Amino acid sequence: MGGHRDEVVFVLTGLDIEAKARLVRAQLDGVLAAHRPAEVRWTLARTDRADAAVQEEAGALLRLVVRDRDPEVGHAVRTACVELALASYPGFHVAGPPAKGTPYGVFEAAYVEPEAVRHAAVLPDGTRVPVLPPPARSGGRGAVVGRPKVLLPDPLPPGPTRRAPLGLVAGARSGDKGGSANVGVWVRDEAAWRWLAHELTVERFRQLLPETVGFAVERHVLPNLRALNFVVDGLLGEGVASQSRFDPQAKAVGEWLRARHVDIPEALLARLSPLSRAEGDL
Repeated sequence: MGGHRDEVVFVLTGLDIEAKARLVRAQLDGVLAAHRPAEVRWTLARTDRADAAVQEEAGALLRLVVRDRDPEVGHAVRTACVELALASYPGFHVAGPPAKGTPYGVFEAAYVEPEAVRHAAVLPDGTRVPVLPPPARSGGRGAVVGRPKVLLPDPLPPGPTRRAPLGLVAGARSGDKGGSANVGVWVRDEAAWRWLAHELTVERFRQLLPETVGFAVERHVLPNLRALNFVVDGLLGEGVASQSRFDPQAKAVGEWLRARHVDIPEALLARLSPLSRAEGDL
């Protein structure tokens, strides 16, 4: 049991979004200081668009999340948010009425002996082939003793590149339940693998996903699958139930990565279908 979680989402509309956000935070500083929640998190999502023809598209979302073992702390914060309705920024409203705080659990990573989990590959004809545990053993959180060194393929020869979304040539899937997030990235052919294996290093991964900076990131190379797997330790806080992020299970982190623009060799882009190239231009 981790405690109780309260959330209020303020909608900031039109001009002076940053100033409106600062005003709300300043108005609630006194309440937060008096009740001292164990954790306070503010995030501003700039979903607003300039000169929007639809009101919803003119709004940004300012999210306040408070966590504490004492549910009364969240009650005091919710009450203060309601009392601001007629005494704050122009156009004040919230995405929904502040609701009673919800209890949440904490997920922790734990290690078991590999022999305790039996793996089997089921072939198309129904034959089951046992998969023996690897000889390497974990040496503690984030460390592995005896992991064999994986040889990377030869890089592609130099050539012209074009700035385009990584997702034009790579697929991805991500997510987890505990505090760490897994992000898997793969490509379809050997030429793309020769490029990806050298392009998407841990340092490049951090550059493309700045929210991972400050967390330990480990890269696993899976050459037979033409894939890379990144483990971001701590990105999800205390796990999915604590909802420390907008995307609490990191389900869309992979799609965010695919949407980031990188310098892709023209030779790889030339293999794409006309539809894929058009989607990249969009």
